[in-house]
Amino acid sequence: MLILSRNKGQKIMISDEIVISIIDVVGDQVRIGIDAPPHISIYREEIFKAIQEQNKSAVDLNEDMAEILRQLPTEKKK
Repeated sequence: MLILSRNKGQKIMISDEIVISIIDVVGDQVRIGIDAPPHISIYREEIFKAIQEQNKSAVDLNEDMAEILRQLPTEKKK
């Protein structure tokens, strides 16, 4: 992990596509701006984790449904 100290108005560059700007610092809270191309998704950690959990639940539900469908009797062809 890279740890940097920045002041208000300073920026951090990630490759040539992402710029993180320090907008304001008040007490323990830091406001940042992130400038990135549209194909890069940016989430707060808690939102990212909630999305991952929802995706996992959807996969589990699909697997459960597939198992139920496998257990259904099938019609025999004549």
